Amino acid sequence: MEKPVFRVRRSVTVATAALAAALACAPAAQAVPTAAAGPSPAAAADRSASAPSGARLRISTAYELPGERVYPEGIAADPRTGDLYAGSFTDGTVFKMTPGRRTAQIFLPAGVDGRHTANGLKVDRFGRLWVTDSTTGVSVYDTRSRRLLARFVVPGKDARFVNDLAVTPDGSAYLTDSVRAVVYRVTPGQLAGAGDEPVALTPRFDLGGLPGAHASDAYALNGIVADPSGRYLLAADMAGGDLYRLDVTSGAIRRVELRGGDMLHADGLELRNGTLWVVHNTDDAISRWRVSGDGSSARLERRAADEALQLPTTLVRVRGTLYVVRSQFDKGGPMGEGTPETPFTVAAVHGI
Repeated sequence: MEKPVFRVRRSVTVATAALAAALACAPAAQAVPTAAAGPSPAAAADRSASAPSGARLRISTAYELPGERVYPEGIAADPRTGDLYAGSFTDGTVFKMTPGRRTAQIFLPAGVDGRHTANGLKVDRFGRLWVTDSTTGVSVYDTRSRRLLARFVVPGKDARFVNDLAVTPDGSAYLTDSVRAVVYRVTPGQLAGAGDEPVALTPRFDLGGLPGAHASDAYALNGIVADPSGRYLLAADMAGGDLYRLDVTSGAIRRVELRGGDMLHADGLELRNGTLWVVHNTDDAISRWRVSGDGSSARLERRAADEALQLPTTLVRVRGTLYVVRSQFDKGGPMGEGTPETPFTVAAVHGI
């Protein structure tokens, strides 16, 4: 394996530590709090905001997710239809959002197939919906029939947190584990050969030996995205603030040279035509980067923060619009006490 280049980063902030501690606990049912008086989510969010960088965000509510304790985490777009899917971290419900309909529909109910949480989501070009479960692994569904096609699980009983995923052009899926600092791979052959029984996940990349980046027990790998050519993956270390290039063919791991910023608190990633968008969850921020052709470096172009993003966890770009998940994890969810604004929503963001 090619040796990566390392650098020592500043200590992880209190916000990241709180996130790690909160996510270490499995989602649990809680009493639904009484809604607090105040402005509606639309009134609070449908506005523009200026950032020190000069970027100006235009934020509006695109979709509403029914339910009082949704706390959404992941989002995916069907490349064939433009439909969006979002998942609930607290109970595993998967919602389907159709252009022209403001309220999302329940696509997979809570608890289906034994899933009680949903993290990363991705729809591949064959119409298969991949849904990660942080406690076990990933489930694959047919978007037409909603039928479960396969399940892949992390073997053993040691701690794990299967987080985000990316699908490469050859149909392989790659999943980050934020606790074990590995990236699992599911090949098309494994998917085709999967039967009714769960199949064990195996690591393709191991980033656990990265020295000096962060504490050994910190939640690290989070968002991951595939280069459209299929040559490499980019995976963010939200604790150390680094971005890593994972070579799909050779297995080599190298740190991406970041210019003008870092990946601290980075969650979901979106890569299109050399432009990388990143949500920074506890910062209520989005950054935009220009990635070099070979993926070895990235330059920060813009960054903007706005409380109307409501602790964003991931994003997807469809026809020029960024659709951003507003998790509200810090409002009575896995990251703190409080009262969330309901309905939970997915925002449409322009201007970055």
